[in-house]
Amino acid sequence: MEPDEGDATPGGTPVEAAIQQYLDSVEAGNSRKNFQSTLVTWQSWLHEERGVTSLEELDVLDCRRYARHLKRRVRTGDLKASTVTTYYAYVRAFLSFCVADELLDSNPAKAKRATDELPEDLGDADRQFWRQEERRAILRYVDERVQRALDDEADIARDRAYRDRAIIYLLSLSGVRGAEVFAEPSDEKRTGITWRDVQLDAGAVRVLGKSREYEYAQLPERAATALKRYKNVLDPPTDEWPVFPSAHAPSKYRAVREQLSQRDVPDDEIETILESDNIDTILREHDVVPPAISTNGARNLMKRLCKDADIAVDGDYLKPHGARRGLGHELYANGHAELAQSALRHASIETTHESYSDIQAAETAQQVDDLLSE
Repeated sequence: MEPDEGDATPGGTPVEAAIQQYLDSVEAGNSRKNFQSTLVTWQSWLHEERGVTSLEELDVLDCRRYARHLKRRVRTGDLKASTVTTYYAYVRAFLSFCVADELLDSNPAKAKRATDELPEDLGDADRQFWRQEERRAILRYVDERVQRALDDEADIARDRAYRDRAIIYLLSLSGVRGAEVFAEPSDEKRTGITWRDVQLDAGAVRVLGKSREYEYAQLPERAATALKRYKNVLDPPTDEWPVFPSAHAPSKYRAVREQLSQRDVPDDEIETILESDNIDTILREHDVVPPAISTNGARNLMKRLCKDADIAVDGDYLKPHGARRGLGHELYANGHAELAQSALRHASIETTHESYSDIQAAETAQQVDDLLSE
């Protein structure tokens, strides 16, 4: 007879309870949501297909069968190989947590005979990166746009033109990730960089890195100059002001209501304030910090800029993360692997080599051609 949902071996740890402990330990909201969806589905599969409800019952064969189950879904077209690799990695990470928490002695998902059943993941061969000519074109466009705004020939405010140019220069030259400098609504710790994080003279910007530890990204002089000129136009009242405030009016109104409410300002008084003046003036006069532009907002901005500048990559717009890849690609291709590692803040040179293995392959091919043609 199949065990009831939630049943476990006497004295054992229910898989469901262990998953909840793991999710409680994950700080990033977006990551927690992704992990939860995958792990709950895996837990259901374990119970229905393998009759496993406690960690103590779980073994390598269960993980091998799960990998084979995912591989079948790739064959039927339900999932991509890269997605399957991610799903299995989530399960493996959860079981590593269980080992660290002394709920398991070892991680059965790491066993080679389990991972051997995973489908071959050829990776994303179409990952976009900004090529040199594309980077130069978008930089040239935002420079010209600022000049048009100064000459009152652009249908955009000067501060917006300067903001957008600073965004492009920062993405193009610093190697930052979008989620490190813009707000990510699903992650309470990623609220966008503030002016306190920017060290213009030192050439650095403090970001919450991929590892969820604070790091300093390099800030080349051209990017620092664009930020400095933008800061002069923006004139942020405090260092807590976001470097890239959102232009989304409803978000600004929401910030006023929330922050004034936290100061015990009556609702009717808040509404009176909101009716009294321009929202940007209200933010400054009442010391309300506006929200930063979100990662989605930054992507939408890039779409608009690329459309206006008539720039496209294989029919698509220049994506924020493509700037980081493009910077690393150019540095690596010019023989500066260690500089690429430093600029992109890779933990090891091996990560950099792996990221640009296509360049290594091309160089090897050229060397082989040169040798064989002698």
